[in-house]
Amino acid sequence: MARGKLRIYLGAAPGVGKTYAMLSEAHRRVERGTDCVVGFVEHHDRPRTEVMLHGLELVPRQELDHRDAVFTEMDVDAVLRRAPAVALVDELAHTNVPGSRNAKRWQDVEELLAAGIDVVSTVNIQHLESLGDVVESITGVRQRETVPDEVVRRADQIELVDMSPQALRRRMAHGNIYQPDKVDAALSNYFRPGNLTALRELALLWVADRVDEYLQQYRSEHRVSTIWGSRERIVVGLTGGPEGRTLIRRAARLAEKGAGGEVLAVYIARSDGLTSASPKELTVQRTLVEDLGGTFHHVVGDDIPAALLAFARGVNATQILLGVSRRKSWQYVFGPGVGATVARESGPDLDIHLITHGEAGKGRGLPAARGARLGRVRIIWGWLVGVVGPVILALLLNTVDLGLANDMLLFLALTVAAALLGGLLPALGSAAVGSFLLNYYYTPPLHRLTIADPKNIVAIAIFVGVAVSVASVVDLAARRTHQAARLRVESEILSFLAGDVLRGETSLEALLERVRETFGMESAALLERESDVAPWTCAGSVGLGRPLERPEDADVDMPVGDHMALALTGRVLPAEDRRVLAAFAAQSAVVLDRRRLREEADRARALAEGNRIRTALLAAVSHDLRTPLAGIKASVSSLRSEDVEWSEEDRAELLAGIEEGADRLDHLVGNLLDMSRLQTGTVATIIRETDIDEVVPMALGGVPEDSVELDVPETLPMAAVDAGLLERVVANLVENAVKYSPRGARVLVAASAIADRVEVRVVDRGPGVPDEAKERIFEPFQRYGDAPRGAGVGLGLAVARGFAEAMGGTLAAEDTPGGGLTMVLTLRAAGAGPEPAPADPVRPARSQSPVQPEGPVQPLRPVEPQRQVR
Repeated sequence: MARGKLRIYLGAAPGVGKTYAMLSEAHRRVERGTDCVVGFVEHHDRPRTEVMLHGLELVPRQELDHRDAVFTEMDVDAVLRRAPAVALVDELAHTNVPGSRNAKRWQDVEELLAAGIDVVSTVNIQHLESLGDVVESITGVRQRETVPDEVVRRADQIELVDMSPQALRRRMAHGNIYQPDKVDAALSNYFRPGNLTALRELALLWVADRVDEYLQQYRSEHRVSTIWGSRERIVVGLTGGPEGRTLIRRAARLAEKGAGGEVLAVYIARSDGLTSASPKELTVQRTLVEDLGGTFHHVVGDDIPAALLAFARGVNATQILLGVSRRKSWQYVFGPGVGATVARESGPDLDIHLITHGEAGKGRGLPAARGARLGRVRIIWGWLVGVVGPVILALLLNTVDLGLANDMLLFLALTVAAALLGGLLPALGSAAVGSFLLNYYYTPPLHRLTIADPKNIVAIAIFVGVAVSVASVVDLAARRTHQAARLRVESEILSFLAGDVLRGETSLEALLERVRETFGMESAALLERESDVAPWTCAGSVGLGRPLERPEDADVDMPVGDHMALALTGRVLPAEDRRVLAAFAAQSAVVLDRRRLREEADRARALAEGNRIRTALLAAVSHDLRTPLAGIKASVSSLRSEDVEWSEEDRAELLAGIEEGADRLDHLVGNLLDMSRLQTGTVATIIRETDIDEVVPMALGGVPEDSVELDVPETLPMAAVDAGLLERVVANLVENAVKYSPRGARVLVAASAIADRVEVRVVDRGPGVPDEAKERIFEPFQRYGDAPRGAGVGLGLAVARGFAEAMGGTLAAEDTPGGGLTMVLTLRAAGAGPEPAPADPVRPARSQSPVQPEGPVQPLRPVEPQRQVR
């Protein structure tokens, strides 16, 4: 069965019209005859959205009981039984009510897609997992409900539902998003113009990145090589000289002028050694471009202009930025230079910028090694000078008599020139032609191929020997220079490869892209198989075209062990390149193994944490829970005994023991359940403006009346908190402080306002906690000091911190001046900023905060305070 297609409407903030757009699309599909149903759509009491539900088939929702309330969720089984062509599922990042088929709604959607059902869904940009920190820095709200980026990236279509901040605030003011009594608070908090503008930019940039990925994929599949200027990409050509820093900074400024501009610095190492790059300078320039948000690339190419243009077209660049040549005027006799050549051959789709710099015209552009591998042009000139040159010289010498010795020196000069230009073979040809002409025209008898004087025979033999020797020396120097240049290029590439390893760059795709760029290939893939008869699988690939299925299908394959190979397509590499390729292949295998080891380590770490929690829970159940149970059983057995006649006082004492044991057991089980909710991320909050002086006294029911001193002024500003969670936090802190306070010493609970925060301090005069243990006491199942067994399972403070953070606050421990420990609970003052976003709707909660994004919340039933030991 084919997998269904996923379409997502992405918005920057609640109220931009995602659900409305989704329902409009549903009506269009129904009009075209598509079988479309509503799996779950929340209209949030918005009249225009509610009207759009009319005429669409609604799949009945599943009802779930949770904490003495009834909630509704999407009935995945019912949708699967109905098997429509298209299902509408709102709020992709929503957390389902405990007891649902899956924990998250996106998991429900995955089941529908796997069943071949197309899904249309919605999500806000702040719910993407990778953007949690960014959104929190913008709005001050940490999103508790997120969806993995990969789920959204895999969507077949992502459509941005955009609206300007001003238009969205007008919709809010008109009552089209929240009820009128919530509008003012929302406009002054979460829906402030700055927040909405930043979120809108975030959504636009994220969608632009996805569009760019789709474009690159399309260009790869259709092998499009021409440049499509959809985004400004600036390629900076580096030579390794000090002017590279100037070019990089200038490119960064150009990129900043256009939204989404990219800078790609590329250094092309010529295998013929015609570069004099400083590895230290290249390292500095690489660090600079990465600090400015660009990327550094290292490519090998004999023809620098052609390699630079090929790289620019390969990355779909729109501009190339080069520095003005460092050569002096007379050095242009060797050629027009890289800048002029690139400008001439760039075509109409690439803009070329030549940037002046302090090194221009200083004469440092002359190649450092002239005698390297000879290009085709030089070889042609060598043959022309070696073969045609002697003929022209002979014609000239026929008009003047310089003597045989001078004639031989002139012919020898041409042979040396042919060797310098074209190497050994043109020099040998020049020596042969020169000796023939010398014999025919200038050695008696003239115009005959015989030599009368033995001295002339010796002279011509010496001429031939000198010519061959000079040609051999020049050719040997060229080959040695080429080998040195080749080794230098290889060392530079391996140096960058080692630098990547030291910097911890372990992405397999990034390494394969480096291989592809370095050797100028079309694609690179790492293939592996389990055995000699097993099929090959692709562990990672980059570049054009589809991933390779076998190493034999590639133009170049480099084995790595018995069951792994690095495969490249594009051209056949010379044998001398395979040494460096082998290093890349070995590093690719190491990166793959490291990635798998890291995944296994993460799984092992998760299993170890789970085992630790289970072990601690087992210890708690085996001892801490058995202790109150043993007391209850003993008291009940005593009361039921027919052999003893209990007085009313004894009976009351036994019943009191049963009640106390039951309370302790209830507290312990409650803490275990709360920690389970915190670990699974299912704690939802109802954030309201709350008076601290009303909540704190209610949290003192579990301690003796004279053990606590309150200092909570009535003038204290209201806090944006969940009253039930706040009561639980204060109760755990107070009971913990009372437990450790000396007899007769009272615990101080004081509250004060600091800037836009409300601070609650619980101060005791107990033994205190060392600095190194102040964070450890907030970990689950931790007891500090000689806490007696049976006093708790070590969860009270962990639960208190978890609930504090769920409300957007913090909880920390400090030393009490004069001895003891002070717990500092910091909360957000009402109206000071946006409050934590609630969990996505779990019904009946119409009590959602007016400053929250759309979606109801789970009400939390207040629970009795619980004890905790440090």
